[in-house]
Amino acid sequence: MTLARLFPLVLALAACAAPEGPGLRRAEAPISSQMAFDPARFGDVWHVAAAYGAEAGCGPLAETWVPTGPQSYQVTGTLCGPRGARAFASAANVTGPGRITRNGEELWVLWVDADYRVAVIGTPSGRFARVLSRTPTVRSDLMEAARRVLEFNGYDPAALRPV
Repeated sequence: MTLARLFPLVLALAACAAPEGPGLRRAEAPISSQMAFDPARFGDVWHVAAAYGAEAGCGPLAETWVPTGPQSYQVTGTLCGPRGARAFASAANVTGPGRITRNGEELWVLWVDADYRVAVIGTPSGRFARVLSRTPTVRSDLMEAARRVLEFNGYDPAALRPV
């Protein structure tokens, strides 16, 4: 088969491929950050209680958010890499109500309960979302609230997995 004949075939196959989507959330769904977010109360240890994709099977993950100013943190912890959990350290800055930029990516605090025991964070792009908890396990009512927040913001709560 000549290159001239092969090219239309390649284009046709490419058209059949699944389109690149926004990630884990429906692009048309509204998304909102927590307006009453208190950066001072967010500092301390957060366990990743539930997540999407490969991150959920990576094993125990946690982050420590240490305030370095009224709108900034030093964040250390573990994240899921290509070969399993690995350590990381990064700076994070509050950029708006419930909005934090870390490593050039804007994370939105979608919800945090009144006592700052559980938080839901995600990205407007839908690349990332997770449920954080002050303890390794989450009370069932708080996890259900987190799932509802994710669903409201366009994420599929059925795809959320415990870590």
